[in-house]
Amino acid sequence: MPDVTKDQITEAAELDALAPPAVGAAPSGEVTKTDKPRSLWGDAWYELRHRPMFWISSILLFVLIVIAIFPGLFTSVSPRDGDLVHHYLSKPEYTHFFQADWFGYDQQGRSLYARVIYGTRASIMVGVGVTAVVTLIGGLLGLLAGYFGGWIDSIISRVVDIFFGIPFLLGTMVVLNAFVDRKVYVVILALAMLGWTSIARVMRSSVITAKQADYVTAARALGAGTNRILFRHVLPNAIAPTIVVATIALGGYIGAEATLSFLGLGLSDPTISWGIDISEGSKVIRDDPHALLFPAGMLTLTVFAFIMLGDAVRDALDPKLR
Repeated sequence: MPDVTKDQITEAAELDALAPPAVGAAPSGEVTKTDKPRSLWGDAWYELRHRPMFWISSILLFVLIVIAIFPGLFTSVSPRDGDLVHHYLSKPEYTHFFQADWFGYDQQGRSLYARVIYGTRASIMVGVGVTAVVTLIGGLLGLLAGYFGGWIDSIISRVVDIFFGIPFLLGTMVVLNAFVDRKVYVVILALAMLGWTSIARVMRSSVITAKQADYVTAARALGAGTNRILFRHVLPNAIAPTIVVATIALGGYIGAEATLSFLGLGLSDPTISWGIDISEGSKVIRDDPHALLFPAGMLTLTVFAFIMLGDAVRDALDPKLR
């Protein structure tokens, strides 16, 4: 056996220390840990948690939803009862929080603060309701058109083109003009009747891309049925762009409802709406701008919160934007 000098042992130890670790081997002094790869939604949630825009918009929307569900927690004044003492648009007074005259009064002596608080419910209901209906209708039609193709895709695509050619607000105004009593559900159905086309196009494109993936081919080769492939493999991997579009469009539907109510074709009394208050406030904007400022500001804040949330979700779900 050849003799090994001390210098040779030291040199060999140094080379071992500089050598990279073997594949699968744990570094010296560390416990082996197996990291499970995150799914698309897990990765998106990880990205969202590190985005301030997501938390700011989520907090704003949480507060707005609480206001819509429990308006009595924020004011004890009726938004419909007028007080003749406060007629001719009394100015705002700031003595204590949650009081009736915090935003001032309108021409009929009604508390603007109470009306802004109670108007949140109608706007949130319209936005969420329209988004749910258009996502269901457009998502289902886009799923069928993108997966089956052929004559099914041709028929659905032509129907989408026809509805897409109708101006959104103009068509909604024509539909709502046929109703005398325009309640929340009427406005939801009118907006959803013409708002599902964008969702259908986005879903169709996503499904066409997803159905060509290897896991769909493997599921089909293993004998999986159409329903299983559609709702187990294609839909979960194609719905992300639809969620982004629906989230951003939700704020647009709230703005559309306010626009229609401003024009007198949206929600009607006794329903309380920011659009109705904006219409009333616009008539006296020179002398009493506060009658327009507060409902318009609340509407802007709500739409802005939904758009911020949609942008954050889009950035989290799209790897190209990270």
